[in-house]
Amino acid sequence: MQVKEAIKTRRSVRKYTDRPVEDRMLEEILEAGTYAPSGGNNQSTHFLVIEDPAVIARLRKVATEQFAQMQLKEGMYKSLAATIRQSKEKGELYDFTYGAPVFVLLANKRGYGNAMADCALALENMFLQATELGIGSCYINQIHWLTENEAVLDVLYEIGLEKDELICAGAVFGYSAMGERAPLERFGNRITYMK
Repeated sequence: MQVKEAIKTRRSVRKYTDRPVEDRMLEEILEAGTYAPSGGNNQSTHFLVIEDPAVIARLRKVATEQFAQMQLKEGMYKSLAATIRQSKEKGELYDFTYGAPVFVLLANKRGYGNAMADCALALENMFLQATELGIGSCYINQIHWLTENEAVLDVLYEIGLEKDELICAGAVFGYSAMGERAPLERFGNRITYMK
């Protein structure tokens, strides 16, 4: 698959089969992330790879409990508002990992100005590699939104987050249960030239 084809055909997958991602494929996806550019060649992104269903469920449960305690506010980012609403309405049945067998959290150093950019670049590489391998993916923000929450941090520290790190991004990977879908129409992302 050509890079351009992977870019155009990659779609966010929000429903997965229970088939595990083969170790070889997961390693290729993670390796692609490690080859992403980073500010000043810092290479400080920390990949926390969770495949244990019990750990994913525990992290989801703690996060959902925390979101359910939050108040909705006017003008709030619509995805965050939707997460709060679903946490309140569905409780533990709310699955922001969509049943994916692999949940990857990307952390970086507190106070590092390129932390978010470095993690986002790593995820894009991972998404494109996953697409080439026939693996579905979806960007997951929920843990990033709670990266300073003590209850969530307790779980994150247990799974390997360092005290001087914050979660900047997250993603799930697995085999899609959604079938093949056409690329989304492009209607935004303007380009302005000055030649």
